Amino acid sequence: MIEQLQIRDLGVIADTTLPLGPGFTAITGETGAGKTMVVSALGLLMGERSDAGAVRNGAKQARVSGIVRTNDPSVFSIVDELGGDIEDEELVLTRTVSAEGRSRVSVGGTSATVGGLLRLADRLFAVHGQSEQLRLKSLAAQRDTLDRFGGDSLATVLGDYQSVHARRRALTEQVESLREALDERAAEAARTRAELEEIEAIDPQPGEETELAERIDRLSNIEQLRTATSAAHEALASDSDDPMSRDAAGLVDDAVREVERAAVFDPRLTAIVEALQSASFQLADAARELAVYAGDLDQEGPGELAAANERLAALNALFRLYGVDAAAVIVYAQQAAARLDELDGDDERIDSLTAELSEAATRETELARELTALRSAAAERISVLVSTELWQLALPDAEFVASVTPLDTLTASGGDEVQFLLAPHPGSELRPVAKTASGGELSRVMLALEVVVAGVDPVPTFVFDEVDAGVGGAAAIEIGRRLAQLAQTSQVIVVTHLAQVAAFANNHLRVQKDSSGGFTESSCVRLEGQDRLAEMARLLSGLSDSDSALEHAAELLALRG
Repeated sequence: MIEQLQIRDLGVIADTTLPLGPGFTAITGETGAGKTMVVSALGLLMGERSDAGAVRNGAKQARVSGIVRTNDPSVFSIVDELGGDIEDEELVLTRTVSAEGRSRVSVGGTSATVGGLLRLADRLFAVHGQSEQLRLKSLAAQRDTLDRFGGDSLATVLGDYQSVHARRRALTEQVESLREALDERAAEAARTRAELEEIEAIDPQPGEETELAERIDRLSNIEQLRTATSAAHEALASDSDDPMSRDAAGLVDDAVREVERAAVFDPRLTAIVEALQSASFQLADAARELAVYAGDLDQEGPGELAAANERLAALNALFRLYGVDAAAVIVYAQQAAARLDELDGDDERIDSLTAELSEAATRETELARELTALRSAAAERISVLVSTELWQLALPDAEFVASVTPLDTLTASGGDEVQFLLAPHPGSELRPVAKTASGGELSRVMLALEVVVAGVDPVPTFVFDEVDAGVGGAAAIEIGRRLAQLAQTSQVIVVTHLAQVAAFANNHLRVQKDSSGGFTESSCVRLEGQDRLAEMARLLSGLSDSDSALEHAAELLALRG
C-alpha cells in the first residue's frame, strides 16, 4: 500500500504531496490540471520508462518519492537483495529524471536499477489504464488473466509444464542438429583419426626437438671435435714415447716433487703441495673424460647424422600442422582424441537423447492435459463470477464466457487458446471481447475481472486511470460500488472525471492548477466537507456552486453510506 506520494517538478506539478493510505482514493481535477502526471509519477515508481520531456520547464530534474507499507516476505527479500532497508514495514522508493534524460533509482535508501523497481512492482502494484484495456484484447493477456484466477495449483502445473516444454524443445534441437550433421561429423572423425595416426607414428616427446638440434650440431662438426679432444688429451697426458715430450700431468708431478723436497725446510709449503696434488688428480680426471668422449665420437658414424636430420624433419612437419613444438603437438593430440571419442559416440548419444526426448514429450503431453483441465475448470468459475459482476455493473443482461479451446500444437504456454467472449445484450451472440465490446463495456469487463481475480490473487495496490471512460449514469455508480468493494481487500487509486465514481471513495484528492504567477503549476489537496461537495458538483455540472449540482452531489455521497 502506498501511504504517501511526493511529486516535484513533473509536468505542471511543481511540488505536492498526495496522502493516499488504505481504501479507495479518488483523484479528480480540471482538464490539464495534471491528473495524468499523478499516474505518470506512480508509473515511474513502478519502473516504467522515463521521459525527459516530462520534467517541468526550467527545472533540472523531476523527482518522485513514495512511502510503501508492506509485510510481504518476497518484497523484503528483493529489497534485501538490492541492498536496501525496510523500517517498520515502510519502504521508501525514489525516482529522479534529469532534464537530459538520465534516470536514478533509490530503493530503501540505496541506489538501485529500474529493473529492481520492476521486480518490486510485480509484487506491489497493478496499473490499469486505457492501454491495459487495449492489452486485454490480446489472447495472451486473456490467458494470463485466467491463469491468475486459476490460483496456485494452476501456477504450479504451468511452471512444471513450461520447464518440461523448454527441455523437450532443447532435446529436439540437439537430436535434429546431431542427425543433420552426421555426414559432416563422420568426415571430421575420419580427419581426426588420420591426424592422430600421423602424430602417433612420429610419437614426439617433450623437448625432443631441442635435443635433436644439439645432436645434429655435434655430429656436423665431429672432425673438429675429434681434433680438439685429441690435442687436449695429448697436452694433458701424452702417449708419446719421446722422452723430451712434456705434458701437463708430468709437469705438475715434477712441481709436486720439487715442492715436497723444499717443504722439509719450510712447513708453509705443505699447503702448496696439497694444491698441486689436487691439480694433478683433476688433470688426470680430465684426461680420462676426454678419452671417453673421444671414444664415443669414434662410435658415431655418418648414419647417425642422417638419422637425426630425418627425425627432426619429421617433427618439423608435425609442427607446421599441429603446434609450434613437441609439447604443443602432444596437447593437440590429447584434445583430438577427446573430440574423436565424442564424434565416435554420436550414435549412442542420439539414442540416449531420443529416449530422453520421448520421455519429455510424454510428460509434456500429460502436463498439457492437466493444464487444460485446470483452465477449463477455472474458465467455468470465472465465467459465472464475471457475468455476475457485469450484472451489477449496469450490464444486467450481459453474459461473459471464458473459452478454452485446444491448439494443434503445444506452445510455451500450453496446448490451449483462451478467449474471452461477451454477449452484452439479450439475443446477441457471444463474440470475442476484442471485437464486440465498446469502450465502456471493455472498462466494465476489465474491472469485473479485477474484482473476481483479486479474490484469488490479491494485489496490494490497484491504480486505475479513467477506468470509467465511456461510462456514465447508473453504470458509473456501479463502477464506483465495485471499486469500493475491491478497496476492501486492496488499496485502490482511481483517476476519474465522474462524480458517480468519486462519491464512493473514502479519500478524495483534487489536482488543482494555479496560473497567478504568470505560469501554470499544479498541486494536490485532500477534500473534505464542503470542499468535497463543491468538487463533486463541479464534476457533475461544471459549476461548483450550482444548487442543483450541490444537491445531486450530496445524494451521491449519501450512496456510500
